[in-house]
Amino acid sequence: MGISGIGILFIVLGLFIVSGWEKRLEVAILENGFFDITRIEQYLLKKNSDTAAVSGTPYAEITNPSGFLNTEPLAIGDLVGKKVILVDFMTYSCINCQRTFPHLVAWYDRYKDEGLEIVAIHTPEFAFERDINNVRSALERFGITYPVVLDNEYATWRAWGNQYWPRKYLIDINGTVVYDHIGEGEYEETEMKIRELLAQRADVLGLTVGDTGALASEAIEQTNSEARSPETYFGSLRNEYLGNGARGRGGEQTFVTPNDLLPNTLYLGGVWNMAEEYAEAVSRASVSYRYYAKQVHIVAEAAVPADIEVWQDGVMIKTIQVQASTLYTLVDDQVAGEHTLELRIQGPGVRLFAFTFG
Repeated sequence: MGISGIGILFIVLGLFIVSGWEKRLEVAILENGFFDITRIEQYLLKKNSDTAAVSGTPYAEITNPSGFLNTEPLAIGDLVGKKVILVDFMTYSCINCQRTFPHLVAWYDRYKDEGLEIVAIHTPEFAFERDINNVRSALERFGITYPVVLDNEYATWRAWGNQYWPRKYLIDINGTVVYDHIGEGEYEETEMKIRELLAQRADVLGLTVGDTGALASEAIEQTNSEARSPETYFGSLRNEYLGNGARGRGGEQTFVTPNDLLPNTLYLGGVWNMAEEYAEAVSRASVSYRYYAKQVHIVAEAAVPADIEVWQDGVMIKTIQVQASTLYTLVDDQVAGEHTLELRIQGPGVRLFAFTFG
């Protein structure tokens, strides 16, 4: 019996996987900079944004909230006919969300008296982001004073058909979703749309629009990612970039770091307890990773304060103390480049969730 073209294709793919060549191909693509991770992600997000809340449709209401911060309980329907509403889906430990916060804060300060209301929907990526005290501390740290809705059960996320952090929707005075932006960037475009909707609101309500002056976003330094390394998770549920040990397996494991490290591959050393969302250091714990970026961040926590030595290309560049459940900056270089990162965990109990790069 002959083999079809599809059959041959599956055989070839199988050989790639068994031999490890699919990993080598991925590494070669990333290492040679054939694409920018962030730009590719943004493109794919926009191509795949099939959601219920698309431009020209009615808004979806806040559903089954777990709590409110910076406000009494509210509904979007309470604001329709009165305000222009910016709905921002976010979560506080997400670096992409964090880089949008200065713009949101500036817009709120500039336009809240002109009729803009921002309603942030905080939908947690990790379990510790369900804790209202953790969220409250983060809002204070980032200077966020606009209303924040805790969406711990993803009910509002599902009501909007959302899939991404961060994502911003603009609702006009009539309650129609008229603008939708995924991810970072396009701040001036978004602000111009806010101004357009505020002018429309003023016309409907018979008000005058004040002199808004220069765009608020123009005064905020833009952060452009040059990362070629992907977001990398430690927990067994999503640790597909783990280069040693058993991917997807929970429980205590002992890891040995190899001498040769592949780029964009996570290597653990010592003894770790692997949970679904995180890897918890047990003894002699270390992390190694060859990356290409300017910045390296890590989402981490510890029950008691614990130090992590940060080594770059064999030189210790800093020690960070971890305790609060949040995102920590490990590396902040002026220019992007390829480097080898090593983290030496000084004691047990540190939980690592994810690397992100910028």
